[in-house]
Amino acid sequence: MSERDGAAAVRDEVVAARRIVVKVGSSSLTTAAGGLDADRVDALVDVLAKFLEGAGDAEGKEIVLVSSGAIAAGLAPLGLEKRPRDLARQQAAASVGQGLLVARYTASFARYGRRVGQVLLTTDDTSRRAHYRNATRTLDQLLAMGAVPIVNENDTVATDEIRFGDNDRLAALVAHLVRADLLVLLSDVDGLYDGDPRTPGASRIAEVTGPKDLDGVSIGSAGRSGVGTGGMVTKVEAARIAAAAGVPVVLTSASRAGDALLGRPTGTYFHRTGRRSADRLLWLAHASAPRGALTLDDGAVRAVVERRTSLLPAGISAVEGEFTAGDPVELRDTEGRAVARGLVNFDAKEIPRLIGRSTRELARELGPAYEREVVHRDDLVVLHP
Repeated sequence: MSERDGAAAVRDEVVAARRIVVKVGSSSLTTAAGGLDADRVDALVDVLAKFLEGAGDAEGKEIVLVSSGAIAAGLAPLGLEKRPRDLARQQAAASVGQGLLVARYTASFARYGRRVGQVLLTTDDTSRRAHYRNATRTLDQLLAMGAVPIVNENDTVATDEIRFGDNDRLAALVAHLVRADLLVLLSDVDGLYDGDPRTPGASRIAEVTGPKDLDGVSIGSAGRSGVGTGGMVTKVEAARIAAAAGVPVVLTSASRAGDALLGRPTGTYFHRTGRRSADRLLWLAHASAPRGALTLDDGAVRAVVERRTSLLPAGISAVEGEFTAGDPVELRDTEGRAVARGLVNFDAKEIPRLIGRSTRELARELGPAYEREVVHRDDLVVLHP
């Protein structure tokens, strides 16, 4: 395929996308001093609303907006000159700022006669199956009623998010959650470069067809993201997660959002590298926080990773952590490397007496309830095949 044909194929795929998740970072919404910049919010909303007003509504286009900025928006009202390092003040800023952020979006979209719906998520909402399904239903219903969902991590209670990448990974998971056709990651940098974009000679990477395309590329932070936590590393990781789940990604600057939505050449396009997987396998791999770990012997590692079999008690050599049946746990090899994650069928306190023993032996001694897998293959995802 020629370069021109490749660009045309990318454009066709972007233009054909009906349900689009757009993620915008703190640095694209705030002033240099850290306060919420109403003009920048309005500029983004102008692009999104006009896109929906144009061909969007006629073609059934839908947008879910994943927006950072709650902590940044709360800095100035609380008299904070920069993002605080301590958790308590970060959460206080998020509490004040989230209301300001949504109020600004509400007023801005109202100029176009559109309603917004606030959806605050924590890692539990994407790692526990019941919460995951409820989040999906809520987002689907908002879209069906013509509202624009505004999604953010619940900074006031989600301690992990405040150290976790400025919503980039959340955006990838939301894209899968709503079965999006496209993820657009907006930043203050107009794409991924093969070097520091501020230095002469650095070139923008137009397309990424797979992880090998980035071998040897130094991916660091760039831009003025002192008010957020996300850098280029987290954006590339989010793009990798989405692409592996069958969702293509455009990474570009907020000022080029309109071009990205219309399929014009801009930013970096990450081709999908996988097909859509079962919902819970994606959250198990990328959203769940392991509650503990099981160490596997070499034979069990081969069985789980290569043959994709269930994990039996005989293949376990050690257990750590406190967890209950149904919790996600990490499966490690003898070197301590995580090779898989799965939902465990036993409490942590039960496993020591199961280690290294056959299910038949356990059933004879402890009863038929113990003649089963520790992790069933349907509840297991390999991290590094």
